[in-house]
Amino acid sequence: QVHLVESGGGSVQAGGSLSLSCTVSGYYYGECMGWFRQAPAKEREGVGVFKAGEGPTNYADSVKGRFTIWRDNAKNTMHVQMSNLKPEDTAMYYCAAARLRPSGSCPLGTSAYNYWGQGTQVTVSS
Repeated sequence: QVHLVESGGGSVQAGGSLSLSCTVSGYYYGECMGWFRQAPAKEREGVGVFKAGEGPTNYADSVKGRFTIWRDNAKNTMHVQMSNLKPEDTAMYYCAAARLRPSGSCPLGTSAYNYWGQGTQVTVSS
C-alpha cells in the first residue's frame, strides 16, 4: 500500500507564494505522480503531473508559469512551489500517485490516480 502525506498549506495574499510537500511511503511500482486540487463546489482537477524519472511535468494551463513541481527521489518526496497566487487558486491540494506505467506522458485526469493524500488547504485572499 502507498501512503501520501501533504504538508505546507496555509493562507497568503494574492501575489504571494507557498510551497507544498508530499511524502510518499510504501511500495510503489507506478510511474505517474502529481498534484491536484479541489475548490469548494468544484470537481477535483489536475495541477501538474510527471512521469517518475523522465520527461517534463504536464501542467494545467491555469498554473503554467506560476507553479513548479519536482520530485526528490532520494527523500521520496514531491513538491510544488506556487508563485503569483490568485484567489482562484484557493482549494484543497492533494498529492496522488497512479499504478500506471504509460508509454507516453502521464494524464492530468483524476480518475487515473489510485493513491491520494489527505489534502492540505491553500487559501489566497484578494
